[in-house]
Amino acid sequence: NTVEIEARLEKNIKEGEIVEDMPKEYALNSNYPNPFNPTTQISYQIPNDGFVNLTVYNSLGQEIAALVNKQQSIGRYTVQFNANNLSSGIYFYRIAAGEFNSVKKMLLVR
Repeated sequence: NTVEIEARLEKNIKEGEIVEDMPKEYALNSNYPNPFNPTTQISYQIPNDGFVNLTVYNSLGQEIAALVNKQQSIGRYTVQFNANNLSSGIYFYRIAAGEFNSVKKMLLVR
């Protein structure tokens, strides 16, 4: 809701916080490092408060891990994925937040 965001920005400005860094669009970034072994970081940003689901899948489309499954505030986030118990191969991670959906590929090399 634009009115809520403007009210939050106005409050943040009054409290002296830096608001220029607030995301203005949804984004799912490439994991780092990629290829990885056994951990990697996945970062994303959301421009509105809302429910966020970030899930990892194997190449058969089977869900491997639910990394995020909760309500989150506007901002930038980074989560760590530990594939210690998985075999080498291609995996996919998908974000669903508001109307935004995106999928990226990552490679686990043992």
